[in-house]
Amino acid sequence: MGKDTDTTEKMGAALRKAGIRVTRQRIALMGVLAEAKDHPDAVELHERAKAVEPSVSLATVYRTLSVLEDEGVVHRHAFEGGGARFETTHEDHHDHILDVDTGEVIEFQSDKIEQLQDEIARELGYEVVHHRLELYCRKKR
Repeated sequence: MGKDTDTTEKMGAALRKAGIRVTRQRIALMGVLAEAKDHPDAVELHERAKAVEPSVSLATVYRTLSVLEDEGVVHRHAFEGGGARFETTHEDHHDHILDVDTGEVIEFQSDKIEQLQDEIARELGYEVVHHRLELYCRKKR
């Protein structure tokens, strides 16, 4: 069973747990979300899902994303200068660089950053429970 199938099954289980029917429209949306290699917004997800299942409505996309976020299988990112963007939670922890000129979102993971955050929190008498790091960058010319 592939990663996309596992992710789609987790999303379907999350919807059923929340009492939401898993319809053709939602199956199309879940497939699109599972396959997304970028961080699409709701309108982009709607357009992609409509290409698979023409009857998908934007309202269904918003409602489904809200439930999937509440159930912890989708992350909502509110990057500066834009609307909410989404990704599934099946991946290991990572941080983001946002290219301020193109809007591209690049994922990265840094053990150095993770260690430094833990060290700072520990020095201040805390332990990191969750964090989100977003770097807004411009390519050097």
